[in-house]
Amino acid sequence: MTLGEFWESSLSDWIVLAMIPLNLVCLIFSLHLIRHHLDAMMDALKNSRFIYLWAPAWRNRGCFGRFILLSKIAGMVIFSNAYIRIGDVDPVDVKHFPPYLKRLLIIDRTLMTFTLAWMGIVAVLIKLK
Repeated sequence: MTLGEFWESSLSDWIVLAMIPLNLVCLIFSLHLIRHHLDAMMDALKNSRFIYLWAPAWRNRGCFGRFILLSKIAGMVIFSNAYIRIGDVDPVDVKHFPPYLKRLLIIDRTLMTFTLAWMGIVAVLIKLK
């Protein structure tokens, strides 16, 4: 199948249209985490410098601020060594972070990475069109 034949087929439509449900799933899962688990995540990291300095300000900036806060917490928990060196997170808080919340954050970041990679593939395919 050549590139011209690919764009004539229905496969190209499905690849491009698959971005919509992927983005929706990622957005809905992040909203679920913000709505139901953000307080528990902030309580688990209460001794961390970022949480007591910046979290209240980001939390009060609406949905966008909560997305930023969720992303920062996910980074602090998943890539904890870097954030411990920077001084944003307390090593004891990371050690005692609830495993179910860490699992949810890993799922969220995996969904986000997969969606971003899919969008990159679609962008390259459209560019080659």
